[in-house]
Amino acid sequence: MTMQRSATLEAESIGTNGNYTNGINATAEYVPEALYWEKYYESSDSGYEWNNGQLEELPVTDHAKYMMYLWFVDMLRDFLHVQPLARIVGLELGFRLALPTKTTIRKPDLGVVLHTNPIPLGDHHRSYRGIFDICLESLSDGSQTEIDRDVIIKREEYAAAGVQEYYLLDERGMETQFYGLNRRGVYVPLPQSNGVVRSRVLPGFQFRVADLYAKPDPRQMMADPVYSGFIAPFVRAERQRAEAAEARAEQSETRAEQLERRAEQSERRAEQSEGRAEQSERRAEAERQRAEQSERRSEQLERRAAQYASLLRAAGLLPPD
Repeated sequence: MTMQRSATLEAESIGTNGNYTNGINATAEYVPEALYWEKYYESSDSGYEWNNGQLEELPVTDHAKYMMYLWFVDMLRDFLHVQPLARIVGLELGFRLALPTKTTIRKPDLGVVLHTNPIPLGDHHRSYRGIFDICLESLSDGSQTEIDRDVIIKREEYAAAGVQEYYLLDERGMETQFYGLNRRGVYVPLPQSNGVVRSRVLPGFQFRVADLYAKPDPRQMMADPVYSGFIAPFVRAERQRAEAAEARAEQSETRAEQLERRAEQSERRAEQSEGRAEQSERRAEAERQRAEQSERRSEQLERRAAQYASLLRAAGLLPPD
């Protein structure tokens, strides 16, 4: 169906110098590029893109489309916080595509500019002066013209301009696709493994297509190996700090227990030393008592010897002193 629509649009463009003017959102009046930049690019009344002289009003979105888009953008922002490889921009910031058959000015719903891109994206640039490395469009499905613009026309324009990857989000699940340029400069779908798309422009950035519709929350994604390496970096940092603090608390508790055990061991050794000192004191007291008893016995023996000597002298058995 897409190929048939592409062929039909190609036939329609032959007589219009590359312009697709059918549909309610395209003006028939020719608008020079200079006038577009001056009057329409930053129009506060309505958003416009410019297609080789024709104004194309940007369609409005709805809540379901916005929530899918927001889930994807939040995931990409988390990745770029962990892996700062690029800058992203939206808010109707446009870029100019000088194509072989025409010139257009497009405002992708999301643009990615690698830090290696030869034309950097400045902080205060109101348009991007180079070619985005990745463009994302949230499919406008208010009419077949709007669908064709995102699915066919912009795909061809972005490929011809050299946008390396083109992501198309369709909340209905019909046209969601993720393209990458091949060597011939033609978009081909990025390969999927178990439903997981991996960007070639942003190494390490990957996501599960089904999750665009399920929109798991960051806590679920942190436990998912597809996202665990980059999702919710601030939450992960807080969790890591909490785990580190808990580990430090456990280490402090372990050291306190070790110190308490050493104190108990020291107390037991002191008690043992005190017991040995008391035993030594008791032994010393016993030795002193034995010494006193020996001394008293010696004194008694000495007195008896003196008495015997006195009696023997009195009996004339010993010479007088």
